[in-house]
Amino acid sequence: MNEVTKDKKNILITAKNSYIGNSFANWAKSNNNYSISFISCRTDDWRKIVFSSYDVILHVAGIAHVNETKKNKELYYQVNRDLTIELALKAKRDGVKQFIFISTMSVYGIESGVISKDTIPNPKSNYGISKLQAEEKIKHLQDENFIVTTIRPPMVYGKNCKGNYAKLARMVLFVPVFPEIENRRSMIYIDNLSQFIMLVIKEYRSGVFMPQNAEYMNTSEMVKLISEAHGKNVRLTKMVNFLIFPLVNRINALSKLFGSLIYEQDTSEYCVTATKESIILSEA
Repeated sequence: MNEVTKDKKNILITAKNSYIGNSFANWAKSNNNYSISFISCRTDDWRKIVFSSYDVILHVAGIAHVNETKKNKELYYQVNRDLTIELALKAKRDGVKQFIFISTMSVYGIESGVISKDTIPNPKSNYGISKLQAEEKIKHLQDENFIVTTIRPPMVYGKNCKGNYAKLARMVLFVPVFPEIENRRSMIYIDNLSQFIMLVIKEYRSGVFMPQNAEYMNTSEMVKLISEAHGKNVRLTKMVNFLIFPLVNRINALSKLFGSLIYEQDTSEYCVTATKESIILSEA
């Protein structure tokens, strides 16, 4: 933890339409100690902006939730890696104190198991590889005047989110029955992630972090909670489990849905919303 202390912080968020960035801004707006601005990185105009008036850069711009193809492969590296490195270099030159990079659990490249602080990243997708390559470059920029913070969240969810949670929530509205399978997934509700970001900014924390909800999520239980939030009653059944289990480790979609993939539990000081309540709020 860095010893720098300053109550008033000017924060620049590097995307105008980011779910995490906008959610964090809404979460922090009630705190008078945080002044938040946005820039777009879709053009080169950001290069003309002097960052010296900002204490913290929260870098959330990136490519995600897009099917990977040979055609868009280079885009992942241009945006997730090269843009990140350029922003971090500029932030350091301009005298910014802290650069926060929102990375991903995908840098580990595994679909099931337990990830600890000692687990060595080994990404398989262009998304994961490009994020890890950015991490490796920017961490060497840290010195006594420039703090680098990397956050590798698991699945992020909340009201109006994108990604696998949103797909599952939409599916739940149309299915009367769902498999009852015991699994564990690390996830993080957007308010919990926003609170964690506030914490690392407040204390100028450096290093790599893997925040998550205080409780692991079970997919079947999550489906039940989502359905109940919409006044439905999806029935859980184990009758088809014998068909699903042999395929969980062979089909990527089933692995993401029914496999177990967790971070080791650590402190949950930032978890302001319990899992059950977070699903209700997400579906409200």
